[in-house]
Amino acid sequence: MAHDPDGRLLAGKAYHEDAAVLRVPPGKALVQSVDVLAPLVHDPARFGAIAAANALSDIYAMGGEPWCALNIAFFPTSCLDLEILRAMAQGGLDTLREAGALLVGGHTVDDTEIRFGFSVTGIVDADAIAANDALHPGDILLLTKPLGTGVLATALKAGWEGWEESEAELWRWCSRLNRGGAHVIRELGLQAATDVTGFGLGGHLLEMARASGVNIRVELDSLPLLPRAAEYAKNGLIPAASHANHAYYRPWTRTRATVDAIRATLLFDAQSSGGLVLAVPADRLDRAKDMLAAQGEAFWRVGEVLPAQGETGFLFVD
Repeated sequence: MAHDPDGRLLAGKAYHEDAAVLRVPPGKALVQSVDVLAPLVHDPARFGAIAAANALSDIYAMGGEPWCALNIAFFPTSCLDLEILRAMAQGGLDTLREAGALLVGGHTVDDTEIRFGFSVTGIVDADAIAANDALHPGDILLLTKPLGTGVLATALKAGWEGWEESEAELWRWCSRLNRGGAHVIRELGLQAATDVTGFGLGGHLLEMARASGVNIRVELDSLPLLPRAAEYAKNGLIPAASHANHAYYRPWTRTRATVDAIRATLLFDAQSSGGLVLAVPADRLDRAKDMLAAQGEAFWRVGEVLPAQGETGFLFVD
């Protein structure tokens, strides 16, 4: 039975019910997303928690609040103990409860590899949604988690020196909810935000620039990196998805010749459960920083939105 302290679940409490029916607060709109991950860390409960945080992140990026979720699991029952799946599910459930969302069902597929994730529904004020296409010249871009999860996960899988510490860093950051950033979006009425996942920071910023008809400047030296991320990248521990991001977005990226090549590569590192990018008008920047700090949230200024001059949809890397 779903843990339902506020009575939002109208039907679906019975064992093997066909579907769940939930109450939606008056005046709210729904925001929905789905995401599935391959294992990122060795511990199954921690992986389940990271998968849940990752799926919840899309809801937070829109300024929404998680309301309910469905679990999606691909699992090789023929060669792995079901206790692993149980631990993954418990880790995900604990994170959903931390976020205030109900787990109301799911679906499991007997497959050859593990994949685990959630379809999440959130609620949001219809007239207060943060979107990809609402950047304005002069907006300051704040990032709420460091970069490098792609290379750290690659090092972990390879058993590279220092992988134990890197696994701890992945757990520390990837399991962290983006709830604080969503609170800032709602309280300050921010119009544009995104979460950083598979396209890498550079890719997601370019998607926003192209959708908004503006350009973006990134301050490469200000990018926060996870411990050992640069070291691993120098040793070639860069996932294929990160290389693909860099190649795909190269036509829209203008990089100064003297920038650090490793940092430029990590700008496009494919992230799992990354932070939020908050586009903050200059007159609200101090308030945004104060609010994030008061909630114990990390943040870094990583760039700014430039006026549209001639061609738009470009990323200038300085």
